[in-house]
Amino acid sequence: MNRRRAALGVAWAALVVTAHAGDAYHWQLPRGFPEPAVPADNPMSAAKVALGARLFADPRLSVTGAYSCASCHDPGRAFTDGLVRSRGATGAALPLNAPTLLNAAYNASLGWHDSGNTTLERQMRGPLFNDHPPELGLAGREAGVERTLLADDSLRVAFVAAFPGEQAPVTMDNTIRAVAAYERTLLTASSPFDRYVFSGDHTALSDQQKLGMDIFFSERGGCARCHGGINFAGDWIDRDHPVAKSTFADAGTGETVRVPTLRNLAATAPYMHDGRFATLDAVLDQYEKLAADPAADARLRRAPLTTEERAALREFLGSLSDPR
Repeated sequence: MNRRRAALGVAWAALVVTAHAGDAYHWQLPRGFPEPAVPADNPMSAAKVALGARLFADPRLSVTGAYSCASCHDPGRAFTDGLVRSRGATGAALPLNAPTLLNAAYNASLGWHDSGNTTLERQMRGPLFNDHPPELGLAGREAGVERTLLADDSLRVAFVAAFPGEQAPVTMDNTIRAVAAYERTLLTASSPFDRYVFSGDHTALSDQQKLGMDIFFSERGGCARCHGGINFAGDWIDRDHPVAKSTFADAGTGETVRVPTLRNLAATAPYMHDGRFATLDAVLDQYEKLAADPAADARLRRAPLTTEERAALREFLGSLSDPR
């Protein structure tokens, strides 16, 4: 047994010496999009992103061994799950709708309620370790998960490549770092709006969509008061502006929540933080009611849209979806 441990130790040391970090990560940024902000203690590398992609879909990162990050953030649904409210690994209903992870690298805050949750690394600790109710349910089980991942030879090699120089890189902290690095690469900006604005394709939007864009960004619609920036999600951050104040708004339910992105609405229903609206038309109905409500947030109050204006606005919102 001692000889076996010694042999494993030599093999492990050899892996640490010979592994590469995948060299510097080369961003494939959409036109018009800045390089995302990256924490100093979790630099990007191709090896780390590749490891994070594997771990994102790995059900061993759950108490039941049946759920993964991708269970609630399915790539086929624009990294949402299509449910009104998500369910955790134990089957417990969660209080919130799963937000998309696309372009989350630009969000000034993550999650729905915590404005201080400003990095993907910190955000991931929520679903991993939450207890009330549990999501992935790993609180107090970190050591066991580390042992499971360490026993997987190919995964162990991937950790060494992603975190070169570390004597024992298979840790829960490094798992979180790898998944966060992967999530930063989930960028999308090939919508008709992007082609129109950033690529100069004036045929990408119809005349009706262009009218809707005018309404969206003008005081007439007032949508951009909350849904601003390249992500249509309030304030945003990039490498050169790493600190920004998150924009939160009253969603009409008495709760204060983060302003979500409006990108890829075609694939992210149901809508709102609690998933209470199944269709985009229902969302627009809600905001028309709030526009006429003297008790609503001042940013939401305006004159009612005409039938033509509302149709144009809806068409413009559809132009924010990436067909990929």
